[in-house]
Amino acid sequence: MEENNNNVNEDIFSKVLRAGRRTYFFDVRSTKAGDYYLTISESKKFTNEDGTFYFKKHKIYLYKEDFQNFSEILGEMTKYIIDEKGSEVISEIHDKDYKAKKAEEENTDVVKDDSSKDDSSNKFTDVSFEDI
Repeated sequence: MEENNNNVNEDIFSKVLRAGRRTYFFDVRSTKAGDYYLTISESKKFTNEDGTFYFKKHKIYLYKEDFQNFSEILGEMTKYIIDEKGSEVISEIHDKDYKAKKAEEENTDVVKDDSSKDDSSNKFTDVSFEDI
């Protein structure tokens, strides 16, 4: 009986994804009955003011009966995000020059807008509404 208790929640197959301050753990585990399920854990590193650090962890359990729906919705949601915003990360956290680049782009856009206004005013023709 002691042997069965050691097999409960045994890791069968694992993968780790390190992503900045976050680490994701994907673990296939075994139930008491010998079936498999998936745990997905997020561990995020935080730093205290004194320089020490700690981790906050969150875990979800995903069972086989939910795999198909979970996979479909995850695929749909990730596709939506990529389709709407592209795959480039837009974040101050991930890009230390984000504010500087954003300000630079805004200044470039203003200059472009001003120049296009000048060009359009030179090309303006007088149109009467009666002509339409």
